[in-house]
Amino acid sequence: MGVKRINLALQGGGAHGAFTWGALDRLLEEPGIEIAGMSGTSAGALNGAAVKAGLLSGGREAARDNLAWLWEQVGAVTDERLAPWLGLVPPAAVSAAIEASLPFALGDSLGRMVSPYASGPFYRNPLERIVARFRYDRVCARSGPALAICATNVRTGKIRVFEGDDITPAAIMASACLPTLFRAVEIEDKTTGRLEAYWDGGYTGNPALFPLFAPDLPRDIVVININPLLRDAVPTTAREIQNRINEISFNASLLRELRAIDFVQRLIAEGRMDEGQMKRVLIHMIADDALMGQLSVATKIVPVPSVLHQLFEAGRTAASGFLEAHLGQIGQTGSVDLRAMFS
Repeated sequence: MGVKRINLALQGGGAHGAFTWGALDRLLEEPGIEIAGMSGTSAGALNGAAVKAGLLSGGREAARDNLAWLWEQVGAVTDERLAPWLGLVPPAAVSAAIEASLPFALGDSLGRMVSPYASGPFYRNPLERIVARFRYDRVCARSGPALAICATNVRTGKIRVFEGDDITPAAIMASACLPTLFRAVEIEDKTTGRLEAYWDGGYTGNPALFPLFAPDLPRDIVVININPLLRDAVPTTAREIQNRINEISFNASLLRELRAIDFVQRLIAEGRMDEGQMKRVLIHMIADDALMGQLSVATKIVPVPSVLHQLFEAGRTAASGFLEAHLGQIGQTGSVDLRAMFS
């Protein structure tokens, strides 16, 4: 069958990015898959940087080791002797327990009323110690998979895509900067010389797909989705409503790009546009909306080891299911009914 080249679109979603860790871990095991490009936001940016640095350090196994190290820093337990015990409590029960706890309720209330700028000289972004340890000579290298990282310009409200040497610790922290928790990350714009402030990239691209349209990259984009597109139950509590608002806003930019891709595909299929005029992108998706629908913002913000472990295993399972069902479609057709997503 030969090696199939794919691009990966890595969503952000705080600690729920452990699902993406598991999916990437499984994809890196598959000898018939080559990762050609990645676009990541927030946790997706961290996962993408870890994969690229690892691939250029020692290949697939080094990339898997790098991901395990990253999530161990976030809060995962990687000792295999403990793994059987970590799945005993369902993630939904953990999420509900966190939401019902007094410390979480107080922290949630303070986050809505108190600015992260109020902490003065005591402020420090907790991601700094992690992202500073990436090998940026490899993360920014021209060799290996192309990597794009997304952040939102606070002043203009526009997306900023960092690539190549522009990917720095500050860029990754900007991509993961939730404005109610962290101060905006300031980065100089090399074109204007102006110092710009950035927030989480999920507001404008979660993740951005257009960097993966480059002519030298393959047509196939596999979206690893960690924000549920569908929730059957209507939220009724204040926290449920806020959680769903965040999910909808963080999925909106992705859905807009998928709608545009579907429009181009229809123009090509109807003969109203020559295929050479625009790239015919093939979309695939790895997701577990049933699991993610049981969780909330609580387990995004609080990295509980048992939940991280279960998300990792769920990501591996979802990626295995995708490979079993759709590996043969890569390079031929998309495996997602885009029209059904919008209707």
